[in-house]
Amino acid sequence: MNALLRFTIENFRSFAERKSLVLSHTSLDESCSSQPFLRVCALYGANSSGKSNLVNALARMRYIILNSVKVNDGEDLEYEPFLLSDKKNEPTLYELEFILSDKQYRYGFSNDSKKIVQEWLYCVNPNNSEIPLFIRDHEGIGVSEKDFPEGVDMEERTNDNRLFLSLVAQLGGSLAKKIIGFFSKSINILSGLETDDYLTFSARMIKEEKNVAALMKNFFKRVQLGFSDVTTRTQDFDAQSLPDNMPEELKKLLVSNLTGKKSVSILSVHGCYDSEGNLMENRTFPFDEMESEGTKKLFEISGPIFDTLLEGKILFVDELDAKMHPLLSRELVRLFTDESINTEGAQLIFTTHDTNLLSSNLLTSNEVWFTEKDQQERSDLYCLNDIRYLDGSRMEETELMEHNYIQGRYGAIPYL
Repeated sequence: MNALLRFTIENFRSFAERKSLVLSHTSLDESCSSQPFLRVCALYGANSSGKSNLVNALARMRYIILNSVKVNDGEDLEYEPFLLSDKKNEPTLYELEFILSDKQYRYGFSNDSKKIVQEWLYCVNPNNSEIPLFIRDHEGIGVSEKDFPEGVDMEERTNDNRLFLSLVAQLGGSLAKKIIGFFSKSINILSGLETDDYLTFSARMIKEEKNVAALMKNFFKRVQLGFSDVTTRTQDFDAQSLPDNMPEELKKLLVSNLTGKKSVSILSVHGCYDSEGNLMENRTFPFDEMESEGTKKLFEISGPIFDTLLEGKILFVDELDAKMHPLLSRELVRLFTDESINTEGAQLIFTTHDTNLLSSNLLTSNEVWFTEKDQQERSDLYCLNDIRYLDGSRMEETELMEHNYIQGRYGAIPYL
């Protein structure tokens, strides 16, 4: 089993101070779930409060990890500190606590534009005691010969601007390779605003993965999107299909790259009825021409959604509700909260403005988080369950969460 338990950042864009998104049941009633982590997490906040920056921070951490071995000696690193204080020259910190193959780890690093300043990897025992596997700081890299033998004698081979973990993985270290694989294969990050990039993946799932295709089609029917079925059509690339107004250089490039290759198009199936409401025949239409923007988005992200569910992965979606009806957003979230559907412990972390989810009984106070900026434009990150009222009491699960949020009792709303 793989899972994300905690993500911590510091000095990344609007997150000047150290903030953590917690998805473990550490301080909760663990009887509420068969697993020690949250399956869903909804992130609310005003525009420009830092929601997307949190998602982008994980994307940046993942990018640095997966591309570290490609960095040339002396090449600058990706680095975007908080610019509105004296922290603008300090390192950015990323840390992830996670479960990998039923074992818990804590891995993180900090960097500026020139070098990896710190890096660490710990194995976490069931009693929460930690075993350091390696620690990197200004004095060098210390490796545990007993607990991380694959890293021994590799310290001096690590350039200042490369991650030690990535080097060990590149040179065959088994645990390091598993951790790199966790970041590359178990964590997916999507934009809910620009979903066109996922169309090909979702189409391939419909065409090639029968089990996934059946789940996707059943879901489409349940939410009543208007079509009776969805199918695919494979055809050879046709240069004549390119728009006449396409720049000639781009057209030549596409013809050169795509000639002889197959393309997959999506078709939606609609019933044709007579005047008495009897079905006469089914007709297929190009999906992108016939269906609404919200329906197209739902199809485009359905491949990653169901791949995540079936494989027990972790999916981050920025602006989940964009272009979609609130009831569709609710059904997507329900896929992850329902343990009879989400049998592999998949996790969905998403940003949203859809307050209807707060009144749907889908989310508990532990699964609702907020971002809010202070007067110095620094983003705060906090959980609804941690909010205390003036009398020191905490919220009750029976509270009207949507109403209270709109009224400003939890903060993280625009000041109008």
